[in-house]
Amino acid sequence: MPSVAVVGGSLGGLTAALVLTDAGCDVTVLERAPATLEARGAGIAVLDEAVRWFAEKTAVDPDSLCSSTNFIRFLDARGGLVHERAHRYRFSSWNTIYRALLAQLAPERYRLGHEVAGLESSPGGVELTLTSGGRRHADLVVAADGISSATRARLLPGVTPEYSGYVAWRGTMAESELRPGTFAALSDAITYQVLPHSHILVYPIPAASGSLVPGQRLMNFVWYRNVAAGAAFDDLMTDSAGRLRSVSLPPGAVRREFVDRFRADASAQLAPVIAEAALGVAEPFVQAVFDIEVTRMALGRICLIGDAAFAVRPHAAAGTAKAAADSWELAAQLVGHNGAVEPALADWERRQLRLGRDVLVRCREIGDASQRHGTFTPGDPALILGLRGPGR
Repeated sequence: MPSVAVVGGSLGGLTAALVLTDAGCDVTVLERAPATLEARGAGIAVLDEAVRWFAEKTAVDPDSLCSSTNFIRFLDARGGLVHERAHRYRFSSWNTIYRALLAQLAPERYRLGHEVAGLESSPGGVELTLTSGGRRHADLVVAADGISSATRARLLPGVTPEYSGYVAWRGTMAESELRPGTFAALSDAITYQVLPHSHILVYPIPAASGSLVPGQRLMNFVWYRNVAAGAAFDDLMTDSAGRLRSVSLPPGAVRREFVDRFRADASAQLAPVIAEAALGVAEPFVQAVFDIEVTRMALGRICLIGDAAFAVRPHAAAGTAKAAADSWELAAQLVGHNGAVEPALADWERRQLRLGRDVLVRCREIGDASQRHGTFTPGDPALILGLRGPGR
């Protein structure tokens, strides 16, 4: 089996490293950050593919990493119930899943402070140049370096992120700080509100400590708000220190006038229980929503997985699951081809291009239904989260 360098040590890179090591590859993760990663506490919906490693290869119960809810609910602006459906979801936080995956990987395989400066692919493998001046050789490179992938930029310079026309305001607060009625309304559901050309959702995630006990968890909100491309977008994405951020503004970086506007709009427009969850966040943060579509995922002995290939809008909760699916299929193809990299990548690319295109189209349709067309309908089965289709 080949030697593999995984570029990027986030959730997708860690999953790739674990799955490919299990398949018999000699894997090293190259992460540019000098210390283990920390996200901003944001929640993620957890599809089966995202925790497949734990379910199939470890004694870790995926449910020990996730909060769960039993209902999908839609509220109107006054808090009235518009739609309710019994449906179980699992939720977690980026930090929780990251720590659990990292604990599964041998420490010597996870190299911090290793930023890749260049790649040269040949029939005999790939030569990687590091910013430190060092060099490494690998039979296969798996680029898992995310939406701002430097690897993709080198290999496919014509592919650039396409701004969707809206951003996600996000944040978490302690469930224990919610009023009892609000906690009762939100604690066992993913709760939506549809607004004109917008929507917001709220759901519980594990506490920073990992606690899954109701009342000790965090309540997570995501509010999609339209911001016109150009001057309006640049103004929002200019942080409190005057720096223009291209993708996200971390907690504390959003300028006060925008936070004040967000709070005023939340007070005026949101259902009372949803407003309480949003207004209780001390420092909301902002993530711009982009699409990225590629026509190739394998170039020579280098392949792109997860957001480094297709970055999809978050409405199907498919991003983390898609990266994991890319990794599992790559391992299967390498095993099926007895470690022969080129034919394995050819078969892998055909399958994963189709998956990436399908989920990209679906997430665009959901986002545009809400933010552009006003056809986002409470209870529409198409809105059920899933990687390969609603609920799948």
